[in-house]
Amino acid sequence: MTLALLSPSRLRLPRLGRIERYVLIQQLRSLGVALAVISALVMLIDFVEVSRGVGSDQDVSALRILGLVALKSPSVIVQLLPFVFLFGTLAAYIGLNRRSELVAMRAAGVSAWRFVLPAAGMALVLGVLTVTVLGPLASAGDGLWQRERARISGTAPGASSNDAIWLREGDDQRQMIIRAGRQDRANARLLDVTFFIYTTDAEGNRDFSERIDAQSAALSAGRWRLTDAVGASIGQRAVTYSSLDLLSSLADEEAFERFARPQSTPFWSLPNQIQRIENAGFASTAYRLRFQQLLVTPLVFAAMSILAAAFSLRLMRLGDLAKMSVAAVVLGFAFFFLNQFSSAMGSAEVVPPFVAAWLPPILTALAAFTLLFYTEDG
Repeated sequence: MTLALLSPSRLRLPRLGRIERYVLIQQLRSLGVALAVISALVMLIDFVEVSRGVGSDQDVSALRILGLVALKSPSVIVQLLPFVFLFGTLAAYIGLNRRSELVAMRAAGVSAWRFVLPAAGMALVLGVLTVTVLGPLASAGDGLWQRERARISGTAPGASSNDAIWLREGDDQRQMIIRAGRQDRANARLLDVTFFIYTTDAEGNRDFSERIDAQSAALSAGRWRLTDAVGASIGQRAVTYSSLDLLSSLADEEAFERFARPQSTPFWSLPNQIQRIENAGFASTAYRLRFQQLLVTPLVFAAMSILAAAFSLRLMRLGDLAKMSVAAVVLGFAFFFLNQFSSAMGSAEVVPPFVAAWLPPILTALAAFTLLFYTEDG
């Protein structure tokens, strides 16, 4: 008896019926239209922005600007995909309602859960594809856009940078905080460098022990090679060095590499990026927040789909469908602003990144399910 219950034929997932397939097709069509409209608006805005920014500095052709827009826009479009699911699903169910197809389904005894849950499941699948495939492609395009913009504006990698550089490295016995006034990436050097060296006592307390100022510092083979350096320990006179070597735990490229923005880092690279940033002594809060936001993306898409469906199930003859649709849009924007506020709180480390990323989608999903229960079951 037990083997019969566990047979593969009984463990198969139920197939979608004609009604579910028909509703999913209508939803996919509406999602395609919503995606096309939002993409066109984003690319138009980006075209104007790139033309004013890059095009005003250099003589760049319209075709080149279109290529830059094609690199820049996908990352923005991916961030706006929740609205694609909100507007697309809302349009699909309103269309079914206007054609009285929902009336026929409900009159035949079909529960709203039969076509709402498959739509939410499809949104989950599309969310996974977005995070694992489309998101990394958009992140790669955004990184390439940043490099192209820097190259066109004359700040390409390899030129000297006047921005101050801060690094931290060390182990349990010694910590070094490094400040460089600028960097010369062409010659792989840090210029106008100051090393603040701290030692750890037996109780685990870190005490300042020495400061070293140098004209330049080059990292090679696990050592900092300081040129024209002046070092001074506590209670001692300053000592001048024409050349001085200090042990380092950094890889050669880490002293000169600027970590990519969280939005430019692909999903698959974020865990390693977080580890590298923490090893270099920097805060990884923004990257951890970005990673959690990507993980919760499928839930966001599903919540938006359920929310839009719940607001559009009211029968046309009962009225107030327009008001319900407007309420769905308002609630969707409210989720957007709540998500932005929560992200700001997470970036400021007021709340943990996990809470900042997951709380708004969970609240939206609970609100959508509550409204759907109320609409369907009374």
